[in-house]
Amino acid sequence: MAIRLNQYRIMWILVFFDLPTETKQDKKNYTKFRDGMLDDGFTMFQYSIYVRHCASRENTEVHLKRIRSILPPKGKVVIMNITDKQFGMMEIFDGKAEAPRQKLPQQLEMF
Repeated sequence: MAIRLNQYRIMWILVFFDLPTETKQDKKNYTKFRDGMLDDGFTMFQYSIYVRHCASRENTEVHLKRIRSILPPKGKVVIMNITDKQFGMMEIFDGKAEAPRQKLPQQLEMF
């Protein structure tokens, strides 16, 4: 039975983080965390906010486990999951002008 993809099943993961960069080790940890997210398909949404589109809730869990496995020893990391519908209702501004909407990724999953 095929699962219908819709705006309530498709998910977005948002990762917000504030990591120390005072020491050489802090910088190394920051870089490792950021590179790990990029390797897992996250893109920068804003400075210290990264997002990833996931085709399903099950797929979201896979990526959440990966993020949890690379958490740095210090600093704050917040992970938020929202539906595609909620993501689409986000208002984004550049100054007082509304910024153009981000193009949604075209993902095809092969099983």
